[in-house]
Amino acid sequence: MTPPQPIQPPAEVAFIGLGVMGAAMAANLARAGFRLTLSSRSRAKAAALEAAGAAWSDTPAGAARGPACVALCLPDTADVEAVLFGPDGVADTVERGAIVIDFSTIAAAPTAGFAARLARERGAFLLDSPVSGGPGGARDGTLTCMIGGDAGAFAAAEPVLRAVGTKLTHLGPAGAGQVCKSANQLLVAATLQAVSEALALGRKAGLDPEAMRQALTGGSARSFVLENHAKRIIEGVTAPGFRAELMRKDMRLALAATRDHGVFAPATAMAAQMLEALVNTGRGGLDASALGGLVAELSGLEAARPE
Repeated sequence: MTPPQPIQPPAEVAFIGLGVMGAAMAANLARAGFRLTLSSRSRAKAAALEAAGAAWSDTPAGAARGPACVALCLPDTADVEAVLFGPDGVADTVERGAIVIDFSTIAAAPTAGFAARLARERGAFLLDSPVSGGPGGARDGTLTCMIGGDAGAFAAAEPVLRAVGTKLTHLGPAGAGQVCKSANQLLVAATLQAVSEALALGRKAGLDPEAMRQALTGGSARSFVLENHAKRIIEGVTAPGFRAELMRKDMRLALAATRDHGVFAPATAMAAQMLEALVNTGRGGLDASALGGLVAELSGLEAARPE
């Protein structure tokens, strides 16, 4: 297929999936000057963007008819497949040469299959571009985008990607972005488990947790998780930034990826098991850092509570 021309504002972009991340990303596309057509399971989530001038479509097929770029931000692999290839799906109408950017975090192998099918059936490109940076990064347009797919399509879609992210890395063919995102999530979850254990150790030994966190952030153990998630654990803040049930889903993907590639991954397995336990104890709707409270309880301590 011939790589398309760069997609610059005021080109039309269809955006499908307006959860916390998707709505913020769509708003940044509008601010960058792209014309938006929106579709989501709940039209109420599109109200603010519609008021600002975005168009609405009741179906993914309707949204995908015409735009040179279609963006997806959906919960899981089955949702992406349904939106692409289900009844009234994107594949019914997407233009030849158009680029579909999937910002969802899903399984890598199906992603490669979706890309091949979209190219075969419609002559369209699929880039997998899972993101890291959370709701704050989505709101501020500072996400990290881990991208797999055709290099020419990546170059053409870069103006769209720049509207939502500041660090863009093209990693290889379709599915490569999803593998990298699984690596990201296993690093975060395994570090969160280690931080939870370290804080419990300090408390059991009589150390002040915040003083301990300050000491550790000054040395080689310093990390985003220690700086941010540990603070939430110490203060007992469990209101979700990134829900535990979503981290569990991502760890299931990471565990599957390590199995698919024959990787010896005990840290991934342990972190995945602990996320399962966290959700199974009724805390799936809390922030993933609630893992610290579970580790504390299993260590004979009470979980911290906000003052």
